[in-house]
Amino acid sequence: MRRLITSLLFTGLAILPITSFAADSYRWLHVTIDTPWMIFLFLLPMVLIPAILMAILYWKFAGRTPETEKKTQPAKSNSEVVPGQNETID
Repeated sequence: MRRLITSLLFTGLAILPITSFAADSYRWLHVTIDTPWMIFLFLLPMVLIPAILMAILYWKFAGRTPETEKKTQPAKSNSEVVPGQNETID
């Protein structure tokens, strides 16, 4: 029943547009000379935050190579691990 009412309401609003709402819609926008600056300041973090994050991650991983990671963290295979011991057999 709710779906039927919703579809009838949507169809009615689509067929019979109320032009008085459209004529008065610009009253609520409050477009001033500061509006482009507000849009710029709103969008600025969306551009800068990923760029700053990329720079931080690049700087963090810049000196690492696959060879240095293998030297710092030795790989453990199943044959080397003995149950009950934390050390590997060399």
